[in-house]
Amino acid sequence: MSIFKTTALRWWWLAALVLGLDLLTKQVAEYVLEYAQPVYVLPVLDFTLLYNKGAAFSFLANESGWQRWFFTAIAVGVSVMLINWLRTLPREQQWLPIALTLILGGALGNLFDRVVFGHVIDFISVHWNDAYFPAFNLADSAITVGAVMMAIDVIREMKEERRNKAEGKS
Repeated sequence: MSIFKTTALRWWWLAALVLGLDLLTKQVAEYVLEYAQPVYVLPVLDFTLLYNKGAAFSFLANESGWQRWFFTAIAVGVSVMLINWLRTLPREQQWLPIALTLILGGALGNLFDRVVFGHVIDFISVHWNDAYFPAFNLADSAITVGAVMMAIDVIREMKEERRNKAEGKS
């Protein structure tokens, strides 16, 4: 019997969808936008093509280049860990596997950029007046949504455990 039919790996397509949409939107941004020239969409949103050689929020972006391979190694390690975790989850489970595959798809999207281009392509810029949130992309959004879903899952599990203890269940 296929591992995709018996485990949460059945959600692999969601990671592939996130990866595909991420790569597509980044290439559209590369084609349509000029580097560092904002295109205003809403008073709080613009599209600005930027390159991030660091991690989230441009952490370590100004280093000499070693960070490219450091973050590549982390992304590969996290991706392998997520795939193995999905293999251990039962097919019937949905919330956590969706969270993990969103994170996986986003990690693979940014990994692709880092390996192929040496930087991650960001283009979504959210701001309020002159206060700008660091630019991001679809991969970052998927990772964030997946992480929030995981946090919600942990909270639900903790509440369930407390309820079971209060009812005398193990």
